[in-house]
Amino acid sequence: MASVVVVGSFNVDHVWQCEALPAPGATIAGSYASGPGGKGFNQAIAARRAGADTLFLCALGNDSGGTMARSLAAAEGLDLRDLVSDQPTGTAGIYVDAHGRNSIVIGAGANASLTPAFVRSQGEAIAAAGAVLAQLESPGESIVAALELARARGVATLLNPAPANSATSIELLGLADILTPNETEFAALVARHIGEKIEPDDVGITDGVSLHALCRELLAHGTVVVTLGSAGVFVSHPEDALRGDAKPHYRLAAEAAEAIDTTGAGDAFNGALAASLAGDAELAFADHVRFANRYAAASTERVGAALSMPRLAEVEERFPR
Repeated sequence: MASVVVVGSFNVDHVWQCEALPAPGATIAGSYASGPGGKGFNQAIAARRAGADTLFLCALGNDSGGTMARSLAAAEGLDLRDLVSDQPTGTAGIYVDAHGRNSIVIGAGANASLTPAFVRSQGEAIAAAGAVLAQLESPGESIVAALELARARGVATLLNPAPANSATSIELLGLADILTPNETEFAALVARHIGEKIEPDDVGITDGVSLHALCRELLAHGTVVVTLGSAGVFVSHPEDALRGDAKPHYRLAAEAAEAIDTTGAGDAFNGALAASLAGDAELAFADHVRFANRYAAASTERVGAALSMPRLAEVEERFPR
């Protein structure tokens, strides 16, 4: 059985590199590339390449995009189980300018067809897993179903509340053992659920005591891991559940990397964290985070997202113990 179950999205990414983002009514020249994406698929590939037997639950169209997902999963040894939708496989149109700024339009397509019933049909696999990981590019009720099944059997649940413009309900937060927002997602959650305003750029420079207090108010029962890019990671635990750590909150610095493309780094971190947790539940949580940090850093040293996720041996060579 799979040690990590990822519930989430698959998209066919269509990416245009251009000097400037197109203005309304404009036609401009650019270079084009296409490939696999979607936060769920990225994280599932990361978990698999980080060493975990991984099951990916998703919804795909009966089209070339769906065929691509199934073929890539088979090549990776990833157990992909999909609800076949009458909608086309999800897509993303991505424009990236010369400064790295982007505009993205996502067509959910088949991703919106993922049902709680399909998720529940995979209950045996979810119950046998070491960790269940989900994001917010799939219907909320289906993510709830997956996390409920996992919690009922004592399986660790990880919720990556991304993308940041997605609504994270109180119900979803209540089902998360571990919440993994980046600074933008964290700021959105604080505004929505606590009613306080914090700028994303200020999250990384906020003092630890204040940041820990916000985390405790946001997720009193669970661990919050705020990924901060080049500023590293902030971890906040409940006082009575330190997961093997010595203190309730701390920072870990980012690993040194010669980054050329940070696309998918957050997904790399989440997939690797789930794989590490499922692999050794007795390890101190800081060691799991350190591994995920290294895995994410290695992912930035190559171009792309899903297919650029490093393999475990490459990470161990890049960051020897």
